[in-house]
Amino acid sequence: MIFSDVAQALANLRAQKTRTMLTALGMVFGVGSVIGMLAIGSGAKEESLRFIEQLGVRNVLIDARQSASQEEFQQRRRSSPGLSERDVRILRANIESLELLSARRTLHPARMLPKPARDIPELYGVDPAFAPIHSLRMAEGTFFTETDNDSSATVCVLGEGAKVNLLGYGPAVNKAVKVNDTWLEVVGVLNEQLMAGSTNTGGAMQDINNIVYIPLNTFQYRFYDSNSYMKDDLDGIEIRLKPDADSIEVAKVVTSVLNHTHHDVQDFSVTIPAALLAQQQRTQTIFTYVMVAIAAISLLVGGIGIMNIVLATVMERTREIGIRRSVGARRFDIVRQFLTESVLISMGGGLMGIGFGFFLAWLIARTAEWKTIVTTTSVVIAFGVSVFVGIVFGIYPAVKASRINPIDALRYE
Repeated sequence: MIFSDVAQALANLRAQKTRTMLTALGMVFGVGSVIGMLAIGSGAKEESLRFIEQLGVRNVLIDARQSASQEEFQQRRRSSPGLSERDVRILRANIESLELLSARRTLHPARMLPKPARDIPELYGVDPAFAPIHSLRMAEGTFFTETDNDSSATVCVLGEGAKVNLLGYGPAVNKAVKVNDTWLEVVGVLNEQLMAGSTNTGGAMQDINNIVYIPLNTFQYRFYDSNSYMKDDLDGIEIRLKPDADSIEVAKVVTSVLNHTHHDVQDFSVTIPAALLAQQQRTQTIFTYVMVAIAAISLLVGGIGIMNIVLATVMERTREIGIRRSVGARRFDIVRQFLTESVLISMGGGLMGIGFGFFLAWLIARTAEWKTIVTTTSVVIAFGVSVFVGIVFGIYPAVKASRINPIDALRYE
């Protein structure tokens, strides 16, 4: 019976090819739009998760807030010493769940050799723990060690952008770069990091791939920052917590400790990547729902188009319905006949819509340079909804056809 219904429905749809195709276009665009929107949402979610992973879900990041003017800086110094090594010692002593800690100092060099192809890389003085804290991965060589830090060794690790900027695309390990007046041996090169993690330095966005990392002691003993009179002793402190620690609660403790040592002067900020992740997930969920709701309007329009066409078909085939009823067809048989046609239209449109959705995701990725990911779930949801729409919007015309009086139908011209 099912095969007979499908064969008959296909024959009826083939008899009106143009009308069937135009009706299915609503489902094609609807399914394609839903898949494309979900692909954008999935791509954005993966990028944000990579960014948060790069910051470290178990991390607590402390940054010094730079003074806007000399007067503001002097006013702060009357009460607060600013971010310093003293804060590092206090945090080590008071944060029980602390696993790793790295202080950070930054400098914008006046000159470098080889001459950079574009912007001069920033110089970061950090502890060796900085690499595992931020899950930095090496493309070449290794990160510097505690021995290098203790001996103030003249070594450095280049970000991927800094390596290309200074030394080109060839191997960089064991080569030397000169920062201001100090030659540094390259011991490692980092893999490319997400540009979404660019940091704000002095009001300008800093490319995190265009950085030269050196041991903190090397920075302190071999480099002088002419603008240090307006800066804290440290530009930041990076903390990684033990696996069982609650980063949000620990951040509250860190803030309380620093408020005490800084006498409640708000000259620092505390960032919790875990909280950023939760907020990002909430925002992404809302964003995805809104986009899918907008795209689903196309499916609704397509469903209305199916109902409209099937209603028109019922009127055109009234005499056929009368003949079928007169030879013994039940109302249920008529309902099944027209419902099968509406479902076939929605299924055909849904299958073509899947192909359109893949094309739309590819087109968005190429033109807007957004990352898009078409998931199996999005395809199943979009196709399932299209079939559901075909059933829902096909029921009314099918029931209306089944209620036509056979005698009136036979007399219908």
